[in-house]
Amino acid sequence: MATVNFSVPDEIKEAFNAEFAGRNKSAVIASLMMRAVEEEQGRKRRAQAIDRLLARRSTKRPVTDEEIRAAREELRA
Repeated sequence: MATVNFSVPDEIKEAFNAEFAGRNKSAVIASLMMRAVEEEQGRKRRAQAIDRLLARRSTKRPVTDEEIRAAREELRA
């Protein structure tokens, strides 16, 4: 297992220690770090998906309102 050292403002350290008193603080920090990693990975996936959609949109011809209405009516029939 690795050791990680971070500098944080004193008030954050005090609030953290008070909130998580009696708990395994290393486990809490590891869980928070994992959540941060997962959130960042999700953010990157969403950004890539948006980029793919925008790239695809630039290669497709626009669809008129009438074409959309006609497709809806056809699917309802």
